[in-house]
Amino acid sequence: MPMSAPLRSFRSRRSPLARALLFLAILLFSLGAQAQRIQDLANFAGVRDNQLVGYGLVVGLDGTGDQTTQAPFTGQSITNLLSQLGVTVPAGTNMQLRNVAAVMVTARLPPFSRQGQEIDVTVSSMGNADSLRGGTLLMTPLKGADGRVYALAQGNVYVGGAGAEAAGSSVSVNHLAAGRIPGGGLVEQEVPMRLGDASGTLDLFLKNADFENARRMVAAINQEFGAPVAAALDGRTVQLKLPANDNDRVTFLARVQGVNVTTERGPSKVIVNARTGSVVLSDTVTLNRAAVAHGNLSIVIDSNPQVSQPNALAGGNTTVVPNADITVQQEGGALQMVQTSADLMEVVNALNALGASPQDLMSILQALKSAGSLNAELDII
Repeated sequence: MPMSAPLRSFRSRRSPLARALLFLAILLFSLGAQAQRIQDLANFAGVRDNQLVGYGLVVGLDGTGDQTTQAPFTGQSITNLLSQLGVTVPAGTNMQLRNVAAVMVTARLPPFSRQGQEIDVTVSSMGNADSLRGGTLLMTPLKGADGRVYALAQGNVYVGGAGAEAAGSSVSVNHLAAGRIPGGGLVEQEVPMRLGDASGTLDLFLKNADFENARRMVAAINQEFGAPVAAALDGRTVQLKLPANDNDRVTFLARVQGVNVTTERGPSKVIVNARTGSVVLSDTVTLNRAAVAHGNLSIVIDSNPQVSQPNALAGGNTTVVPNADITVQQEGGALQMVQTSADLMEVVNALNALGASPQDLMSILQALKSAGSLNAELDII
């Protein structure tokens, strides 16, 4: 069937904001309510990563390291390192080591890590090095929050970028002051971890606290095992009764992770990013009937200097007289009716009908919220 002229005209006038909101509505409706695994909804108590950090040196740089005059800690670190290796640097020596950079090394220690296991590490410059490309990290102890060494890091730094400099001009691709060493850390000390407490129970923490989701999770787990092995303590915590045998516990927790739960929709939210102008609406946002008028005020200042030229025999000087034309324009802001909208598609159509830009839409949403017409939490980030 050929498209009618009014429909073609409407689609041609659709703004980028209208297309973006319409796409978001279609996407959310296409997703719908789906069952999710407990593994994606909650975490077992104590089963988590641990942050590690260390201070080290990267050597072998091609003249892109720290300038020791501006980063004195790099020279001090080199002196201490050489002293440990049996090399004594005379006091007062001015070392210009452009092939060395002081770095901070960070890593995440996964749960159940064992001695000798490899972990990835991230190396970040803390001085004024131009690039870490081609460098090698010397052995660096990685400590946890308790100050104990849990891993050692060493290896060639991989930097996903490139740069060049000549005749005072430089060009770079991606970030050159940080890199990674895949498998560059070796676990030296294990973090003690036990599944469950002395009473034989283990807590399961929901990532987003919700009483209804906690209730549904308990019901799904008990249905899976045919016994009351789960109980909700609050909106975030579900307590599990564990088997006595360690192997049976692993099997039990694996089955719990694979249980599917149809979760309740979260609270209605409108998220506004004032820095980027992004507006995101959840699929449960609704509107009550309201009238909206929003006009833009623009001020244009046009500089038009005038030149004052005296007569030839007047004996005066040529001067420039400043002159500015100021124009104030205000767009029409007629009242427009926003009808009651029960679902996201109707909300999107109602907001598109206002013809507002993303920046204007932020002000309109805040006004609708203050008037009680927007049934959602307004989160401005």
